[in-house]
Formats: sequence, structure tokens, C-alpha cells
Amino acid sequence: MRYMVTLKVVAQPDGPPPAELMEAIFKLGQEATEAGALLDNSGLAPSSEGARVQVTGGRLTVTDGPFAEAKEMISYALYQVRAKEEAVEWASRFVRLHRDMWPGWEGEVDVLRLFGPEDFAPPA
Repeated sequence: MRYMVTLKVVAQPDGPPPAELMEAIFKLGQEATEAGALLDNSGLAPSSEGARVQVTGGRLTVTDGPFAEAKEMISYALYQVRAKEEAVEWASRFVRLHRDMWPGWEGEVDVLRLFGPEDFAPPA
């Protein structure tokens, strides 16, 4: 099963993340890749560089960022794992690094299963 994990920051200290945190994130990513679990990951540019496409009442609108949400999505990871619990464990380890190595940082992770062709099999 594939899972997309998205990271949203709620609060963070001023300045860049500590070098030790970035090194620990790199090592965790290496471990997940070597385990065959991590398929892809990347940081995301701020929403000020994005746009939102929306349909409401049959009307399509495009709004340039930044978006008003208090939580900014800052990264994603794509995992191939056997069960949701495994994806949750990788995500928890990632967030724990932030908690332990960057005091004052707060965030949240969404772990979402991606549909595959097997989810849309033709009716029998």
C-alpha cells in the first residue's frame, strides 16, 4: 500500500532548523529508502508561491497564494508499506525528530492512503 504523508507547521522558532535536525532527517530518509519504504519526498515552497483552483457553485476560480490557513504545508513523503501502522511509524519518527531537536516547533502530519488500480477493479 502507498501512503502520502504531509507535514504542516503550526509554530516554529525564528531562524532555520538546527543543522543537527537536518542531519537526523537525512539519516531517517536514508534508512526509510534502504528499507524500501520511502519512494519520494521533498520540501514544499511557501503557499505564497502557489495557487488554489476551486469550483464553487459551478464556477471555477483561481486564487494566488498565500493562503489564509494558520498551518502551512511544508513537505511531503510517499511511502510503500505493508500497512497503515508502518506509515504512521515513519511519520511519527520524523515528527519526533522535530520535537526533540527543535524546541518550540509544533506541527502535524496527515497519513493518507493512496488508491491504486486494485481499488477500482471492474465489477464481477
